[in-house]
Amino acid sequence: MATNTMNVNAVVDKAKFKPLHLTVVLWCLIIVLFDGYDLAINGVTLPLLMQEWGMSAVQAGMLASTALAGMMFGAMFFGMLADKIGRKNVILICVALFSGFTFLGGFSNNPTQFGVLRFIAGLGIGGVLPNLVALTSEYAPEKLRSTLVTGMFSGYAMGGIMAALFGAWFTPSFGWQIMFWIAGVPLLLLPLIWKFLPESLAFLVKQQKIDKAKAIVQKLSPEDRVTSQTVLVFNESKVPAASISALFQEGRATGTLLFWLAFFMCLLMLYALGSWLPKLMMAAGYSLGSSLMFLLALNIGAVIGTAGGGILADRFHIKPVIISMLSVGVLALIGLGFNSPQPVIYLLVSLAGAASVGCSILLYSYVAQFYPLAVRSTGLGWASGIGRMGAIVGPIVIGYLLGLELPHKMNFIAVAIPAIVGGMAILCIKREKETNLAQTSIVPTSKVIVE
Repeated sequence: MATNTMNVNAVVDKAKFKPLHLTVVLWCLIIVLFDGYDLAINGVTLPLLMQEWGMSAVQAGMLASTALAGMMFGAMFFGMLADKIGRKNVILICVALFSGFTFLGGFSNNPTQFGVLRFIAGLGIGGVLPNLVALTSEYAPEKLRSTLVTGMFSGYAMGGIMAALFGAWFTPSFGWQIMFWIAGVPLLLLPLIWKFLPESLAFLVKQQKIDKAKAIVQKLSPEDRVTSQTVLVFNESKVPAASISALFQEGRATGTLLFWLAFFMCLLMLYALGSWLPKLMMAAGYSLGSSLMFLLALNIGAVIGTAGGGILADRFHIKPVIISMLSVGVLALIGLGFNSPQPVIYLLVSLAGAASVGCSILLYSYVAQFYPLAVRSTGLGWASGIGRMGAIVGPIVIGYLLGLELPHKMNFIAVAIPAIVGGMAILCIKREKETNLAQTSIVPTSKVIVE
């Protein structure tokens, strides 16, 4: 019988938005929502933990960094593992880790127990992010790719909003522990995620699960007839899967290093703000209640910045959008160091949130488009993992600065410096290489025929 060849990359790129796309984005958004919540509770609970356990700002900063250290190792390890055992399986493992061990963190009696549990939870938090980005990016049509990835990732900032609101509502009556117990909710969703979230198409073909792959392709392109004689063709780079060395091959070395630097700086800024904003505002003379509202403003700005950044990136290009957002963030952070009316402070905090979270999320999308499918999770995992080093450093540095009791404007200027360096790194990435790389380095290598 005659066979027909179907290029899966072309089907995905040209597909119109379908219910399958909505399924992928919504489930990934729900997971990111709790992932963002798990990290935002640091900012809510640190002042309370410092009181209860008698910690200094430096000690509290180091305690906050335990989860971030776990995220670094989790991003690197689970990014590579996903290229071997599938993105869906790794996502399920990571959700169980970050939800289960954050929940257990609510039963901690001392900083040591708390730090160990937060480190293990961090493995899941860090491991799930690059895989959610890779899965969403793989299924997203080309014209909507940045919009869908950043739309999915807006759940991260929504999680921050949820943490700020719950912190203001619940901690006065139930203590800091309630914030961690709420994080156990995703454990109940694991069966639903397993049932409804689709696996990577490339991984299904690689594992010879052709019927499942064809069923998904048919949903993406119902106007095309997919039969037993259909040949699925993937355009993949000629590199071994899950190879770290592949990140430096075929002209990717400079881009890889620049992305690592940008991730390091952007995540340093993001987690310095996320972990310490309430305490920074308290140092500037505000009450804890008012400071939690600033955390809420930070995350509302992050939602707007994330959604708006994704739309702008699809309309123009990710690179100038990221640079523009970082520039706005620098100006907002410097502005926070001056005495201004409270509405202006809220606006500046929102702009800082839009810049810090928005540019970090757009970086994930930029990296996902930079690497070929064969090493996409590995590239995202390593970029994210290197970035986590900045995330670890951020809370410690700000904790140290708070301990010095410098003028509060110096604290905000210190947070703005990484944004400047990150913007310069993005500026040095060559757009032409990023946009032409896939065309110059891919060949059809995965052909599967089912008789």
